[in-house]
Amino acid sequence: MSNKKSSTSFLVQGSILAMASIISRIIGLVYRIPLTAIIGNKGNDYYGCAFEIYNILLIISSYSLPLAVSKLVSADMSLGRKKNVYRILKCALIFGLVSGTIAALILFFGAEFITGTIMKTPYSIFAVKVLVPTLIVVAVLGVMRGFFQGLGTMMPSAVSQILEQIANAIVSVWAAYVLYNYGTKVGAVLGNAENYAAAYGAAGGTLGTGTGAVVGLLFAAFVLLAYLSVFKRQMKRERRAKVDSYSYIFKILFITIIPVLMSTTIYNCNAILDQAIFKNIANLQGYSANDISEWNGIYTGKYKTLINVPISIASALAASSVPALTAAYTNGKKEAVRSQINTAIRFIMVVAFPCAVGMGVLASPILQLLFRDSSELAASMLQLGAVSIVFFSLSTLSNGLLQGINRMREPVKNALIALVLHIGLLVVLMYVFKLNIYAVVYANAFFGLLMCVLNAYSVKKYSGYRQEIRRTFVIPGISALIMGVAVYLSYQLALYLLRVNAIATVFSIFIGVIVYAVVLLLLKGLKEEEILKFPKGAALVRLARKMHLLR
Repeated sequence: MSNKKSSTSFLVQGSILAMASIISRIIGLVYRIPLTAIIGNKGNDYYGCAFEIYNILLIISSYSLPLAVSKLVSADMSLGRKKNVYRILKCALIFGLVSGTIAALILFFGAEFITGTIMKTPYSIFAVKVLVPTLIVVAVLGVMRGFFQGLGTMMPSAVSQILEQIANAIVSVWAAYVLYNYGTKVGAVLGNAENYAAAYGAAGGTLGTGTGAVVGLLFAAFVLLAYLSVFKRQMKRERRAKVDSYSYIFKILFITIIPVLMSTTIYNCNAILDQAIFKNIANLQGYSANDISEWNGIYTGKYKTLINVPISIASALAASSVPALTAAYTNGKKEAVRSQINTAIRFIMVVAFPCAVGMGVLASPILQLLFRDSSELAASMLQLGAVSIVFFSLSTLSNGLLQGINRMREPVKNALIALVLHIGLLVVLMYVFKLNIYAVVYANAFFGLLMCVLNAYSVKKYSGYRQEIRRTFVIPGISALIMGVAVYLSYQLALYLLRVNAIATVFSIFIGVIVYAVVLLLLKGLKEEEILKFPKGAALVRLARKMHLLR
């Protein structure tokens, strides 16, 4: 396969997974609107706290499994070793089942200590315990998704993601409503209706997560069983193929998982550390438990929910880049490696810059539209933290790129350095400058920036890739800033004429998309051959030519 063809296929597959992630995030964003309306900022605090605890155990137990499985499967498939691929699948399923069960037991028996003593959020225990069986389900589901990604097809993972999120959305809102009302009755008896209602409502939200995971697992299992019937027939035609022992595969799986696990854990544990440090310091500074809960609820339930939507594109592209990079690296195709790195970085920057600028400019209108929140606190957090979209998009992607070229230790080292410096900054901003929840926003963005810088150096060092600056960063940045001006003016005009925030917001976003695309092409931020690599690239090129944006 030629470099050009490989790069195109990689981007198309990445785009499939990215689109699924976007759709999933949008569904997640949509259902958080009624969920937030039901459980409130305090309920969001309990819900967010439960998820941070769950995420850490998920990361430790099985989050790295899809990536590790996709790497091993991709490497063996490129060598035509289908029998070994089947053994990898069986070993990974056992590994996932065992690790998920251990994590579930730890969460069940340690929930009270973690929520009450460490996180200073005792009412989140109900939501935490509901998530216990989900750890087992997601571990097995992750193995199946990693298997398909290693084969180079993202469709099963994409569809299972969407189905998972749809089920999650429906059950979360319904269960939150039912359990919130039940919690109100329980709280009335115990003399604390507000906290118990929010706590039970948050538990309803996490019940949807587990239900969604089960639906995703059932779909993935159905597709896997159908595929294996064909795959086994192909295995029988394989002659004199070397097959590794089960003990060796477990060993390799473990060796592959550990560095990915360490980097992912360190990379993602900043969120739970942020909560723990913020709540403990804020408590020592004399702020009321109610204020602390409200602030953190806005941060986790509104700010992070919105910020994570565009970052999900980078996560999807990172996941899809690993098999393609691993295959190219295994076969010694250095030029193909550098080409795919370039394509991935350019694609994600073209998306991240306008998202960051748009989110910053329309912070208050978006919050009003989605959450009916016109508070200055929420808008300021989003305005100040919007730049982290660029940082986390690039750092998330570069983690995947380094793992794809078998430099597994580099993200670990880089994440550890960034984490230590980030914690130091957070403590200073809390103690010295007394920035409260804004300290978390600033420190979080700083962590993303450090990861970008450190990972960029590592990618250059180990792949020989030389980063192009002008068309990758400068032109998308300038285009996004021009778009930001257009978005602001169009929003103000539409709001003045129509007096309806929803219409003005949607209209300004539409104008922003058009302005960004036009300016990007006029400044030659994208070439025709690069656009052709995008999904529906040929149609986009024809449209651009009709508008005289391409020469």
